[in-house]
Order: sequence, then structure tokens, then C-alpha cells
Amino acid sequence: MSMRRRVTPADGPRRAGAAAAALVLAGAGVVLGLAAGPAQAAEVSFATRCVPPAGVGLDPVNGTTKVEITAPATAKVGDEIDVVWKFTQAASKNPNIIDLPANSVQPTGTLKAAGAQTADIAMTGPRENPAIPKGGDMVLSDMKGTLKLTAAGELTLTPGPYTVNAMGTNTVCTPTETVPKGATVTVAAGEGTSTPTPTETETQSPDPTDSATPTDSATPTDTASPTSTASDDGQTDFTGKAVDIPYTCQSPLGEKKATSTIQINAKKSGGSYGLTVQFKNSPMDSPADIPADSVKPSMDVVLGGDDKGSVHVEGPTNSEAIKSGDPIEIPDMTGTYKPGATGESTLSPGVLTIEALGTTTTCKPDKTQVSLTLTTKEQEGGASGGSSSSGGSSSGTSTSGGLAATGADDHAALKALGLVAGTAVLLGGAVFTFMPGRRTR
Repeated sequence: MSMRRRVTPADGPRRAGAAAAALVLAGAGVVLGLAAGPAQAAEVSFATRCVPPAGVGLDPVNGTTKVEITAPATAKVGDEIDVVWKFTQAASKNPNIIDLPANSVQPTGTLKAAGAQTADIAMTGPRENPAIPKGGDMVLSDMKGTLKLTAAGELTLTPGPYTVNAMGTNTVCTPTETVPKGATVTVAAGEGTSTPTPTETETQSPDPTDSATPTDSATPTDTASPTSTASDDGQTDFTGKAVDIPYTCQSPLGEKKATSTIQINAKKSGGSYGLTVQFKNSPMDSPADIPADSVKPSMDVVLGGDDKGSVHVEGPTNSEAIKSGDPIEIPDMTGTYKPGATGESTLSPGVLTIEALGTTTTCKPDKTQVSLTLTTKEQEGGASGGSSSSGGSSSGTSTSGGLAATGADDHAALKALGLVAGTAVLLGGAVFTFMPGRRTR
């Protein structure tokens, strides 16, 4: 037997109150949703031209980029909003040259704000990716950026150019058509000003030496004051001056510039000097894991003043494996200088050579400075007119204190070396593409 509850007149107000309460809560939820809900933009697709790094022999690629831009649907003047750029498809694939290891690819880009205010939002993604085989689709991490709102109205966000940094080299991708807007933010009046904020600029792989103007000669300058001389009574140890040397490095993957702080010290033994060349900062970061005992540096120290030629110094190989992203420290390099002239002889950092994984990267100073000046006495078989090795023997010639020939000007040979030798050479070349150092001794 079914029973039905009898509706009394009092039920009407109770139900009406409950319905009103539910409506108020729902309304509050709608308001909160509009205030805080992110705008999940539809996928934006645009034609893109990607230019590979110079020196690898690859032609530009024309493809299609697909992204999603996420930003708050509403905000107010004075807020700083977070924006996310998610790649659903990159315009180019990994070329058929090298397998890219995990966590070796990093995207950066520019998101253009327009409407209520105009700005270029610098976007950066972490160096996070799965291993990408040769010819495989590029998998790029989500890029993030922020923008402080300064004017009320409708703000549109549109993808702009982006750069893919893979193992120390940059591929620049630029839209070749008008890009549809990726997201819209409704900005309400609030605290702050309606004056547009200054346009932000995209920062990609800053290089503190790009502004340096290379000179035509690496001849040591005469302005550096001597830090010590060998004429002091009984003195055997001589400490050089730390000097900043801008380098241009040539690897199979192209050309790169960086500045290193270097100091040359000497210890007198008889008529010769044991040299120690120290790098005071790490000039490069490793874009991939490097096994132990696979990196070996050397340098030709340039002689000037009354002596001529160069002195070859070498450092040991790396005793421990180097993790991806960690600075590659240049160990102390040593060699023996046997003077070839009597008088004042200057010593300056010269050509740096790094051998790794079957390849050689050569870095030439755009200009150099005297780190150490010694008062020397000519020794039989000394360096004047030639190059002293660590054993003090003569090998080759160099004029006017210039740099010994290294063959690094043969760009075509380096390029061929990189393409023919394949993965190992490209990895080695990428490792020694110079980047700003992060640690100091």
C-alpha cells in the first residue's frame, strides 16, 4: 500500500525558501566561475618557417604550428596574470642527423598582447622532453609567462615567433601568415593605471659577448701592466693577472661567442718556467650527459715582447661524468716555457682547443691581453721564432707573436666532419658550443 505525503500550505514557503537559497548559491557559483575560471582557448594553427642553426647544412623548413593559449577569462587592472603556451604540434621535426636525448630541448617564444594594452610577453619552457629519435616529431614543453595589466578593456593574446634550443643550438621559427588570436581576457577597471606597460622583449640565449667587436688580430695588447718579473731576487713563483678574453668558437654545429676569465701563472725552475693556465669561470653548460674521461682541453699561450711563438699547455680529461645542464669546468692546463730571448717576455691566452667524443672544437680569441710578463734569459732550443710544447721542443712557426695555425678556418671541413661522423661528432660539437657560465672557481 503506497502512502503519499500530504502537502500542507506551510510547505509552499519552505520550498520557495529552499529554491531561493539554491538559486543564490548557484548564482554565486556562476559569479565565482566568471571571476576565476581560466579561458581554455581553442587550438590555434598557423604556417611557420623554421631556420636551423648555421653550419649544419640544413635548409629552412616550412610547416604548421599548433598551440593552445591558456589565460584567465577575467581580471582587473593591477593584476599580474599567468599565461601558458602549450604546443600540440611543432612546425619542424628532428632532422635525420642525431637522436636527441631526454631533457635536451628547450623552447622560448613571444606571445603578443594587443587591445587594451600592447606588450610582447616573454615565454619560456623547461628543458623537459622525452628522447626524440632522428626524424621524430619534436616534443616541446609548455611555455609560461606573466603580464601585469595596466588598462581596462578586451585584451587579446596571439602566438608569435618561437625558438627551439636543442643541445646548445637554436632553430628559430617565425609565423608566415597572420596568426589568429589564442585567448581573450576581459580586464575590468581597478587599481593601477591605464597607461600601457613598456613592451617586454623576448630573451633567448643571452650572450654577454655579442656586443664585443672582434679585432683583426689576436696580438697581445701592450696596455696590460706586468704583474711580476723574474728579476726579483730569489723569486720563483709568479702570479699573472686575470684577464677577460672574448672567444669565437667553431664547431661542427656552427659558430658561437663567449668570454672567459683566464689567468696565467709561472714557476721558475732553472732557466725555464712551468706554466699553469686557469679558467676562473665555466664558459659552457653541457646540453647532454657526458661520460668521464671524454673531454680534454689544451691551449697555445701566445708569447710577445722580446720573445715570439707560443707555448702549448694541456689539461687532464674530466675525471667524473658531467650531467646535462651542469657547467663544464675547464681544468688547470700546464706546460713548460723555455725562453727563446733575453728581455721582457709577455704571455697571453691564445687558441683554446677542446677534444671530445671524436671531434675537435677550436676557439680563437677575438682579442687577447697580457696576463703575465717575465724577465727572461734565452735558453738553448728556446721558444723564439717557434712554438714550445710542454716538453720544450720547437714545433712550427708563428710570426709577430701571433697565433699558431690550427686549421679551424676550414669551415667546410668542420661541417663535413659533423655531418659524416654522425651522432658522436654532433654531440661533441654541441657540447662545446659556448654558453654563459654559471659557476666561478
